Amino acid sequence: MIFDAEQIFTLPYPGPPAAALAFVRDPARALGRLRFLRDLRADEGGVRGELVVPLPGLGDADLPFHSLLSLTPGGANLIPQALSGERAWVEVAGQARAEGTDLHFTFQFRAHLATPDAQGWGGAAFEKMIRAAASRTLDRVARELPGSIRAALPEAPPEAPA
Repeated sequence: MIFDAEQIFTLPYPGPPAAALAFVRDPARALGRLRFLRDLRADEGGVRGELVVPLPGLGDADLPFHSLLSLTPGGANLIPQALSGERAWVEVAGQARAEGTDLHFTFQFRAHLATPDAQGWGGAAFEKMIRAAASRTLDRVARELPGSIRAALPEAPPEAPA
């Protein structure tokens, strides 16, 4: 099974353009407040972590991801990498750029889930539950991205007295 979600948004950065550019090039900082990501790590090898998918009655399923980080003149790109040996994983692709103090983000998520062959009513119901939970989680992650990144922004500097 494969599920997709996408989110495109723009946020104002409360500081100078150079700091805005540094922010979009730092995925650990920009994505660190997203509650559905666990064990987020960013280094010269890219960005790694796990997308947490709550499954009713079964607990949480962790979908690992690995994306290469490619710096661009105006920001950075996340380039998803396939994970072998995993029954379930997610591709995380993204583009972030700073134009002055406006931050522009585009994220795409593609979850890959291998489920056992659905046999009988019970197997089909289980597969339907997994499909619905994964789809809801990807949609929720996409919806929460703007607020989570906004929460990671520094506070606006105080206004200078007139």
